[in-house]
Amino acid sequence: MSFGSQGLVFSLAIALLATCARNSEARVTLENGLKTMVYLSPKITQHQGSVSNKYYYDIEFPKGHIAIKSFNAEVVDEAGNPVSLQETYLHHWVAVRYYQRIGIKEKIYNGNLGFHRSDVIIAGNAGICSHGLTQFFGLGSETRKTSTHVPDPYGIKVGNPLEVPYGYEEKWMLNIHAIDTRDAVDPMGCTECRCNLYNVTIDEYGRPLDPNYVGGLYCCYDETQCKVKNGLESVKRNLYLKYTVKWVDWSDSIVPVKIFIFDVTDTWQNTGIHDCLIEYDVEQSTTGIATNDYTSSRRTSVRFPISGDVVYGVAHQHSGGIGSALYREDGGVICSSKPIYGKGNDVGDEAGYIVGMSTCYPKPGSVKIAQGETLTLESNYSSEKSHTGVMGLFYILVVESSSESNYPVQVYEEVLKVPILSWGLAVFGLAICAAVLVAYHRRKRSEDGYLSIAA
Repeated sequence: MSFGSQGLVFSLAIALLATCARNSEARVTLENGLKTMVYLSPKITQHQGSVSNKYYYDIEFPKGHIAIKSFNAEVVDEAGNPVSLQETYLHHWVAVRYYQRIGIKEKIYNGNLGFHRSDVIIAGNAGICSHGLTQFFGLGSETRKTSTHVPDPYGIKVGNPLEVPYGYEEKWMLNIHAIDTRDAVDPMGCTECRCNLYNVTIDEYGRPLDPNYVGGLYCCYDETQCKVKNGLESVKRNLYLKYTVKWVDWSDSIVPVKIFIFDVTDTWQNTGIHDCLIEYDVEQSTTGIATNDYTSSRRTSVRFPISGDVVYGVAHQHSGGIGSALYREDGGVICSSKPIYGKGNDVGDEAGYIVGMSTCYPKPGSVKIAQGETLTLESNYSSEKSHTGVMGLFYILVVESSSESNYPVQVYEEVLKVPILSWGLAVFGLAICAAVLVAYHRRKRSEDGYLSIAA
């Protein structure tokens, strides 16, 4: 090959590699063995008052036998700018692990997978609800200012090939529930899914709603419409859930934790069954003025299935929430989590919205739960006015051993790059990039496509 030909190939490779970088905008960062990757969900198209509550299967997620250290998310626009809760309310997002039979063709975008029961297995958390709430990770409007970090030496173990049933592969699903409140007649009413604002009388499966059901998830399902001001031109825009995953490769020095999610609507103490209703209503107080107390409390008790040490805890509440706590059988506090309300108009500080929840990081071994111990969850809301479709969830991470491993303290950062040392490597990079570009553009033409972006 002549010098001129070598130069042409090298230049073309550089150009294509640059295009590759612009299209994928992806990199993995390393910090003392901690890897970070940032992804974008599929496109979420919305207009004023619209609701998107879709399920996205086989999402981008780190591969291999790893320990998740954190999972954070926020809504962004096409330019990557964070979107205000005053424009798009993030009702919730959840990430669920599942096993899918190899070779099964799936429907990735919004809808029923159409699997036989034997073709997919939900590989959920450790409990304790009998159905629903199987997610490993999930938050709502509070997502920007709520820590999800798993402290050392602990980690959430995933990708263990020994745990995947034969003939299956591990995958992940995202459910994203976003409500566009631009130009809404009653933005906060839209976020509470008040049925009168959605003009809904049937649920998403066509079943008539109970006349006493005034608001909640049954009225703000996918593609419903909240009431907006008259005479306005519809303005569509595309949004994404930007999610950041941090992890380390699995090793014997990591102590695995189990994820437990409690729901204050759990009926176990009355029925013996963990039937978690997920949402409930808060009625306006009729005695608050006289007593100067507008606190509405709801409590439930559950029996804990294992013994272990709590290493993390956080509650999930909606606007109107004033805090939640999980108690031991003797009345001692396992964790108390309070909402952080925004005070202005900046993204992440939206007045009237919960923009964060306080978290608990007990000293290892200091908060123990015995197997069979009865725990009590309390969720408190303000009853100065009524609220519909609120939630009272509580997440804890539990380790069945308090043993610790020593992690090195040196911190550094390394960005993985593709070096070009010679025209030979450039040709190799050209071939790889061309393949990536073909896959990318095929994906881009599909509504199901995923992008990964830079940290």
